[in-house]
Amino acid sequence: MKVLVTGGAGFIGSHVAHELIRQGDDVIVLDNLYQGHREAVHPDATFIEGDLADKSLLDQLFAEHKPDAVMHFASHTLVGESMEKPFLYLRENIVNGLNLLETAVAHGTLKFVLSSTANLFDDPERMPIDEQERIVPGSPYGESKAILERMLHWLDVTKGMKYAALRYFNACGCGLGLGEDHDPETHLIPIVLQVALGQREQITVFGDDYETRDGTCVRDYIHVLDLASAHILALRALDQGSRTYNLGTGNGFTVQEIIETAREVTGHPIPAVAGPRRAGDPATLIASSEKIGRELGWEPRHSDIRSVISDAWEWMSANPQGYGQS
Repeated sequence: MKVLVTGGAGFIGSHVAHELIRQGDDVIVLDNLYQGHREAVHPDATFIEGDLADKSLLDQLFAEHKPDAVMHFASHTLVGESMEKPFLYLRENIVNGLNLLETAVAHGTLKFVLSSTANLFDDPERMPIDEQERIVPGSPYGESKAILERMLHWLDVTKGMKYAALRYFNACGCGLGLGEDHDPETHLIPIVLQVALGQREQITVFGDDYETRDGTCVRDYIHVLDLASAHILALRALDQGSRTYNLGTGNGFTVQEIIETAREVTGHPIPAVAGPRRAGDPATLIASSEKIGRELGWEPRHSDIRSVISDAWEWMSANPQGYGQS
C-alpha cells in the first residue's frame, strides 16, 4: 500500500511511517518541519517539505504519487496554546485538514486515518473513557479535531471515504531509533528527564491537592509504538468500514509516580516543587481501549510505565540536544 503520512517528521507520525516501511508499505511524508525533524524521516520514505495550506502542492502530490491512503498527523497540538491562540487552531487545523480531505477525494484516495485526541472529553461522565462518552471538547484544539471527525463522517456518507479516528491522551516513550523532541517541550515525561539531564533545575507539579492517591493528577500514558500499531491496524481494517477508537492502557499514573519512576530509572534525584493547579486540569483521565481490542485484537504491549520512561531516557541520554546533535 502507498500511504501519505502528513506530519511524518513529527513524534508520532515518524514512528508510524517507520513501522509502515518496516511492514513493506511505500510511504510519502509531507511535513513543513515546524515541529518535525528531517532527521526523523525514514531514508526509504519519499519526503516532501510543504504545508497543507498549499492546495496546488497537495494537488501535485496526489497526482504524482497516487497514494492509496492518508494518515493525518500534521496539526497544531498544544492545548494551552490553543486557549491563547484560538484562531490559529480553529483556522489552520480545520482549513488545512479540509484542504487535505478535498484533495484526497478529488483524486480518489478514499482511506483516511485521523490522529484525533482525547481532549474531546473535557467533562467525562465515566472512567475509563469509552467511545460512547459525550463529546465536550476541552479547548479550541479539541474542537478542531471534533470538527475534522464530523467532516470525515459526512465524507463517508456522501463520498464513500472510509476513515478511522483514533483518540488518545499522552503519547510517550521512544522506539525504532526515534525520539521525542519538541520546542518548547510540554510533555511531562521528557520534561522530567530534562531535569535528570541537568537541562532544567526542577519539575513543577501543578497541583498536589487533587482527590487522587497522592494528590497529583492521574493520566493514561501510552507508548508511541503501541500507538503506531493501533493506527496501522485501523488502516488495514478500513476495507470493512469506518471506525472510531479510544486508545489507552486502562490504567493511570499520578504525576508523582512518574517522577519517582524516573528517579529510579535515571538514578538522578529530580527535584520537584509544588505549584498551583492549572485551569482546566481534571483530577483523572484514563481511556478505555476495549473496543479496538475486541474488534482488531490490539493491546498495549510496550506501555508499562517503567519501559516507557526507560525507552525515553535511553534516547534522550544519547541525544541530549535532540535530533542531529549528541
